[in-house]
Amino acid sequence: MNHPIVKKKKLNHLNYLIRVKAPQVAERFQAGQFVIIRMHEKGERIPLTVAEVNKKEETITLVFQVVGKSTLELSSMKAGEALLNVVGPLGNPTKIKKIGRVICVGGGTGIACIYPIIKAMGRAGNEVTSVIGAQTASLLILEDEIKKASHQTFVATDDGSRGYHGFVTDILKRLIHESTAKEIGEVILIGPAPMMKVGAEVTRPYGIKTLASLNTIMVDGTGMCGGCRVFVNGEMSLTCIDGPEFDAHEVNFDEVIRRLDMFKEKEKLALENYKKKEKNHENRWKKGSHEGTAF
Repeated sequence: MNHPIVKKKKLNHLNYLIRVKAPQVAERFQAGQFVIIRMHEKGERIPLTVAEVNKKEETITLVFQVVGKSTLELSSMKAGEALLNVVGPLGNPTKIKKIGRVICVGGGTGIACIYPIIKAMGRAGNEVTSVIGAQTASLLILEDEIKKASHQTFVATDDGSRGYHGFVTDILKRLIHESTAKEIGEVILIGPAPMMKVGAEVTRPYGIKTLASLNTIMVDGTGMCGGCRVFVNGEMSLTCIDGPEFDAHEVNFDEVIRRLDMFKEKEKLALENYKKKEKNHENRWKKGSHEGTAF
């Protein structure tokens, strides 16, 4: 079953948003889950964040960052074209209930992941404090949407170009220190693994329940390949079927980071080869067009 792209938007020079027709996913999706897409028969399976669903229009909104060959290829697709497969919703949904005060921390494309959780936590009657950050202001995404869904929102950038000059974990630390009047019921972390590792260490001394949503290397998304394995409390778990959320204080983040770094060189090489191939194709097309018009 093909899944038409009904909308595409470039959020910044790295991040894109596409809205895709996916009736079954839109009907069953819950905050915290994800999908795996495939562009065509020879395409790589890519796990992607579902930022929003529209049950009436039977669409899901996906946000992704260009990090390799497949995401670059995906970024070149246009509205009207179709994805071959959209599998999901996958993973366990976030346990949404009335807790009291919840702090949701999103970094990079993790902001898109945490957005539906923020909305769901708010609907459940919680006081939601959101902390979002990126390397620089131009890479911040969904800022207005996050502010609208939250009781209060804090923004951080590594270079100080917007909001606090520093890291989201610095703001998290400050909020904990200032929370004598309001107990923090739960902290949810979504973003780069190093950020979540630091966030877990910030909350650990206070015994605050802290969840981390992991974005590990993944192939099938159904627990068969074992590629997304992580170690939680010393035991192996699979992100796709046991997660993606885990107790952040029990995750072996060093192992998560090591496994994420395993294929970076190969991914970089594949991206470079794809760019060369596309450039050669473009040059041949231009040459052919020129020769044709000259004739």
